[in-house]
Amino acid sequence: MRSRIFFKLMFVFLLVIGATAITLQLTVHKVWERTLHEQIERNLRQKTLMFAYRVEADRQHSLADITSQEGQAAGARATVIDPTGKVLADSEADPSTMENHAGRKEFAAALAGQMGVDERGSRSVSVPFLYVAAPVSGGAVRLAYPLPEMEITDRPLAVALFWGSLAAFVFAMAVAAAASQYVGRRLQRIVNFAERVAGGDLTARIASSSTDEIGQVAAALDKTTRGVEESYARVQTSQRELETLLNSMQDAVIAVDVDGRVQWANRGMDRLLLRAPRLNAPLIDSVRDPEFLAAIQQAAREQVVTSARSNTIASGRTFDVTAAPMPGGGAVAVLRDLTETERMEKSRRDFIANVSHELRTPLTSIQGYTETLLDSPLADNHVREFLEIIRKNSARMSRLTEDLLTLARVESGEQRFDIQRVSTEELLQDAWESFREVARSYGVELEMENSVPTVYVNADREAIHQIFSNLIENALKYAASGKKVILGARESEIGVEFYVRDLGPGISSEHLHRLFERFYRVDKARSRESGGTGLGLAIAKHIVLAHGGTIRAESELHHGSSFLFNLTASEANAD
Repeated sequence: MRSRIFFKLMFVFLLVIGATAITLQLTVHKVWERTLHEQIERNLRQKTLMFAYRVEADRQHSLADITSQEGQAAGARATVIDPTGKVLADSEADPSTMENHAGRKEFAAALAGQMGVDERGSRSVSVPFLYVAAPVSGGAVRLAYPLPEMEITDRPLAVALFWGSLAAFVFAMAVAAAASQYVGRRLQRIVNFAERVAGGDLTARIASSSTDEIGQVAAALDKTTRGVEESYARVQTSQRELETLLNSMQDAVIAVDVDGRVQWANRGMDRLLLRAPRLNAPLIDSVRDPEFLAAIQQAAREQVVTSARSNTIASGRTFDVTAAPMPGGGAVAVLRDLTETERMEKSRRDFIANVSHELRTPLTSIQGYTETLLDSPLADNHVREFLEIIRKNSARMSRLTEDLLTLARVESGEQRFDIQRVSTEELLQDAWESFREVARSYGVELEMENSVPTVYVNADREAIHQIFSNLIENALKYAASGKKVILGARESEIGVEFYVRDLGPGISSEHLHRLFERFYRVDKARSRESGGTGLGLAIAKHIVLAHGGTIRAESELHHGSSFLFNLTASEANAD
């Protein structure tokens, strides 16, 4: 890590030093050249003026000597011309061999009475020169300074820049090495800390007193780890509490992942299977019940709560299975042992059936003897009144025992239904014809509606007739004030929905969910007066359930009531 940081820092420093050197070369060096050029031009002007002054004033030396001496003193080439441009003297060439200089830019300005300056290459030596000319009496003088001399003066600056950059590079290497060592050690501590946390050691800490960016990162990681440790501790506590709660349940609980592998099971599941399911093993290795496996698969696949009944997980025991999807995938299933409940329910049904069966014979005898005595001419009026009371109550008890026997047979599955393909119109017509005159005796109109005349259902005619009988009789007894009862059918999601609707006083909402319970009455006094047993709706409910349908009630006070039940449509419906 340190070597990588070193090379990265070295690369950055190299870029900075290189950019600085180039910047200095392009800026400082050019400024230096410009300044040097201006200084040379200024000095050359002064020397040219001194040259012109000597040519004007010195009468002791010849023009050639003056030109030679001034050129040597100025380190430049000296030239004197007359007003026509003819060279009179030159420090480096024979004047007679030189061409006319009147057209030279600097001499043209000087002959015009001004200082002339020009910069160009020399035709004789092919080197750039700086020319400065000044006017004198009878002509002009000029000094020519070779510009390559500037490069000799400028070279030390370039050398200084090179050695300065090299020194900066060496210093940068030392700084980069020290910085990489320092930063590398700090980052390595953070890496070691992160590896410990990744390995599950949430007690790891990284102390840093620095306030720079790396110190802030270390402090943030340390704070995050503390928070994770606290959260993990809370999760572990919640998990232990949940495990304790689930292990204390009598119901068996098991959880599987999306692949159907066991993730967890409580002690109830261990007791049920006689040995604990193997974790991370397929569920089918521990449980082979198809209904149970199907319920868990459906809950995990469709993300819906699924219920099922299992009879093969444990011999001789029945379980209610409820499987629910888990947020992260998979499902959890709860198995509730219904064996004792079903045994007690069966005992209750058997008891009711046996008692009802045993009561049937004596009640029939009581009714028969009572009717015989009523037909006897020996009975006086008081005796007849008592006998009539006995007959009515025995008849009511007979109806009650018959309803109890019917309900027991339907609940236990002993009653076999003759399922046939029958049209909704036939079922409605049969019920309407059977109860039309009865309704008329109550002063009520029985009306039939049918919006699905061509739909067929699979049903037992007599059983469906019994459902309509119970529903219509209830409507006639308790809702006769509405003067109308509507019998009908319409399409539903699962097939056909039949209904019996009255326009009576309605039923309060708190009674609706209990209407189909045994012996439940909304108005107990009125029910006794009408001779009802309180079992009609319970019988209707179990008949509908035996057909694979549903039944419900809808009502609102002062707006009538509706009793509705659904039957599945036949697969071979008429077109």
